Amino acid sequence: MKIYNNILETIGNTPIVRLNKVTKGLKGTILAKVETTNPGNSVKDRMAVKMIEDAEKAGIIKPGGIIIEGTSGNTGMGLALACIIKGYKLICVLNDKQSKEKMDILRAVGAEVVVCPTAVEPSDPRSYYSVSRRLAEETPNSWYVNQYDNLSNRQAHYESTGPEIWEQTDGKITHFVVGVGTGGTISGVGKYLKEKNPNIKIWGIDTYGSVFKKYKETGIFDENEIYPYITEGIGEDILPKNVDFDIIDHFEKVTDKDAAVYTRKLAREEGIFVGNSAGSAIKGLLQMQDQLTDDDVVVVLFHDHGSRYVGKIFNDDWMRERGFLEEEFKTAGELVAQHSDRPLVTLFAEELVSHAIAKMRKFGISQIPVLKDGLFVGSIDDSHVYQLLVEDPELRDAPISSIMGAPFPVVKAATHLDDLCKLINKTTPAVLVEMPAGGYHIVTRYDIISAMS
Repeated sequence: MKIYNNILETIGNTPIVRLNKVTKGLKGTILAKVETTNPGNSVKDRMAVKMIEDAEKAGIIKPGGIIIEGTSGNTGMGLALACIIKGYKLICVLNDKQSKEKMDILRAVGAEVVVCPTAVEPSDPRSYYSVSRRLAEETPNSWYVNQYDNLSNRQAHYESTGPEIWEQTDGKITHFVVGVGTGGTISGVGKYLKEKNPNIKIWGIDTYGSVFKKYKETGIFDENEIYPYITEGIGEDILPKNVDFDIIDHFEKVTDKDAAVYTRKLAREEGIFVGNSAGSAIKGLLQMQDQLTDDDVVVVLFHDHGSRYVGKIFNDDWMRERGFLEEEFKTAGELVAQHSDRPLVTLFAEELVSHAIAKMRKFGISQIPVLKDGLFVGSIDDSHVYQLLVEDPELRDAPISSIMGAPFPVVKAATHLDDLCKLINKTTPAVLVEMPAGGYHIVTRYDIISAMS
């Protein structure tokens, strides 16, 4: 019988899968190292267990101790599994941009979760780096893992992930591509592969808002490069000790939108349900495709499972709100379908200007059609109202009919988007769409811009 003694023994030996559709047209053989088959569904299981076992050997962790770590979620899951088997308590500190699924999963496996704000400096006492360290200082019999600077992180990948990739490709690998966060995976795997063949290229995937790419190319830690971003698990506003910049040949930045779009493509075109760092890695490779040849064997590592992003990347509303959803709108009806559940907000010509302002504020809108005797007789636009009130504040108590603009044009739902664009311009900020089932909806300049993005 082939029986494992506990779940930790199932970590590793993850499959390599050929990619066929999302990389169509690329030269060479493109392979994915799919780390979701680890028991915690991510590559982080490898280094989580290694860091704990090394700390045990060093006598840092005492029986019944408390392990504390700042994590984007996946390292926390690996640590949680190890803590369950080894009898430790775990406190995970996450920033608030991490998905709810990650937080719920950590709680499900017994971890205590502390959430910190994302948009603060690393040195800020509220940052998840600072909170992790403070908790470790204040908590008796505790150990702060610090995956960023704990070199057992990259050693785990030197000992396991790197050798697996070399063996699975029969040593024919020419490029290794992976998103970079703590730097453990790329540095550990990269070191092993370059020892086997120094000609292998190690490409790191970075994100906009992170310091890695510029630091690699210039040696300058530029704080102007740092700003909030959506992609989880890769990029940093610090320089972790695990990132060995000498091992990494090149960093490629990928946008939040491209990361999200290509993550969904992997699920729908390859049947590989993984997280958004995988989408980043694939898009980054596509951006560098001119550097590939027919003889190349490229391995792209996919960090974690898509179930951790169901409420975000795989949620159409979340994607649409951020302008990430690639939708092709051809008609006015298709465009208004995105907000058809919200009724058209209108005003009567006899109402006061102050009523218009109140409605704009209440519904968060900028344009409102004006009715009289059941007909559209005018329109209110926030920029026009603003200009008038600056010149004469007393107009707040004037009837809308005295300051309204021309009524918005009315089109049929079948009107093509190209024709709609010709109607919405500098002087006409919106049009009304007459729906086949009755009633009207509004299409604004903002809707058109969103459809084009």
